This record gives sequence, structure tokens and C-alpha cells, in this order.
Amino acid sequence: MFKKEVELFEFPTSLGLRKKRHEISPGVKDLPDWLRTLGFYQGMNIYDTFHLAAPKYLMDFNETTGLLNADHAIQYAKEQAFILHKQLHNDYFKLIIGGDCSVLIGTSLALKQKGTYALFFLDGHTDYIPSECSQTGGIAGMDLAVVSEYGEENLTNISGLKPYFEEDYIYCVGNRELTPSYVAPILNTNINYYDLNETRSTGTTSITQSFLQMAEDNALDGFFIHLDVDVLSDEIMPAVDSRAEGGLTYRELARLIRPLIYHPRCTGLEITTLDPSLDTTGEITRRFIKFFYDL
Repeated sequence: MFKKEVELFEFPTSLGLRKKRHEISPGVKDLPDWLRTLGFYQGMNIYDTFHLAAPKYLMDFNETTGLLNADHAIQYAKEQAFILHKQLHNDYFKLIIGGDCSVLIGTSLALKQKGTYALFFLDGHTDYIPSECSQTGGIAGMDLAVVSEYGEENLTNISGLKPYFEEDYIYCVGNRELTPSYVAPILNTNINYYDLNETRSTGTTSITQSFLQMAEDNALDGFFIHLDVDVLSDEIMPAVDSRAEGGLTYRELARLIRPLIYHPRCTGLEITTLDPSLDTTGEITRRFIKFFYDL
């Protein structure tokens, strides 16, 4: 699966999502335990494991900012970054298991403290919207905006580190929410943006080669991969918070990330939003695990 030994980080926050009426908290917080139960870690060359307990889930909505649980998410991101940053001095592959997409904020803080990195952002959404355009206020739907300095200052400039990633060093790949008002914000940036249709027309090989060349040309310290599993087709990955028709096949996803995870500049990868409560038989997750072991 990974050529390097792996340092595993479990960051099972669900603060970035608005819970459903029937939920006590969003089920993504159980993802690390679920993957362990189904054997994802077995056979993986894990050097060490780090765990930050899931924070208590709240519905703390700020009417002024339009954000849900922002202060609590910031605190979790700081704690997450503290743990991760201490390990960035070594060459182990960093595998982060969420949680929802807000874990990207803590990851980004740690990387920014270490140096200048690129981000390969795989998601079925852009996650690049202002809070006033969000229907839920959930930070998990704004994480790419936050880490590239678009949004509330308390989120985008934690510890005075904004921007956590430069726009030119971000590739956003796989969005299939194509409503003009939704994609308008990201189109007004220097982010390298490929929606699902453009990903297929451009070609996975061209996109990854372009990304790797960009990282080399700018002599970056490395790059990181964010994988929201809802980038996959709804037919094969329905166990997510925000479902939508279409999406990447496993073959297409493999073609995108295989050249990246085996590249010497790759620092690591984070997996987010797979909700065990939506996969009661484990069949969906087992297919996902097999995909990784076949890479």
C-alpha cells in the first residue's frame, strides 16, 4: 500500500458537520474504530499511532458569523496540529483518519509551521464557499476556503499563519456540484480547479503530472493529499453525509493518487467523511479498504 513506514493519526472530529435530527452526533467520529475493526490497519507497516479523542459534539451556532462550532473546531485543530507537527521532522508516511473534512485545518496548520507545502484536494464538492452561502454553517463544507484564507479571520488566521496553503499550490479535483453560484467563488481564485467533467476531459495522468511539476518547479517542502470519500461515485460510496449522483470510479481515483502517494515529496494523506452508521454491513467500507490495498 505505502512504500514508507506509516505513522497513523486518528482525529475523529465531527464538529464540522450539522447532525441529523435522529443523531446524537454525526457518525464520522467512529471511522478510526470502524476501519480498525474491518482490518484496514492489518498488513500496513505502521511504525506508530497517535490518537486525539473525539471532542464532545455541540450545536453551537454563531448567528453573527453563520458558523457552527467554530471556536471548538479551532481548539481541536490546534491540538491536532501540535501532535502532527512534532512528527513532521521524520520521513514516515503520515496517514490521517478523520472525522469530517474540518481535520484539514489542523493538518494545514502543522504543515505551515513546518514549511511550504502543496495540497491535492480530492472532494465531490469544492468546499470553497463563504459561511453566508452555507445551508448548515458546517465548517466541513468550507475547509478548502479556510485553509486558503477565505472566510472568518478567526478560522483562516489561527496563530497568525494565514494562508495555510497558497492558492497557486492547491489542486481541487472532482467537484460535481456544478451550480453556477456554488462554483463561482473558487473560479475567482488562482486555485487549480478541475470539476468532475474537466478531470475526465483533461485526464488523470495530465492532472497529477501537472501537480507534481508545480511542486518541483517551486521547490516546495512537500505536498499533502486530502481525500473526502464523497469524491467517489455515489453507487460505490453512499456512506457519506452529502450524497450526489455521479463521481469518480475506483479506477479513476487510483490513477489520480497512485503517482502521488509513491512520490518522495508526498508527506501523507487524510481520509474523511466515511460514516460507519451508513454502512451497517461493512460492505461499502470493505470495498474501500480493498481499493487501498490494491494500489
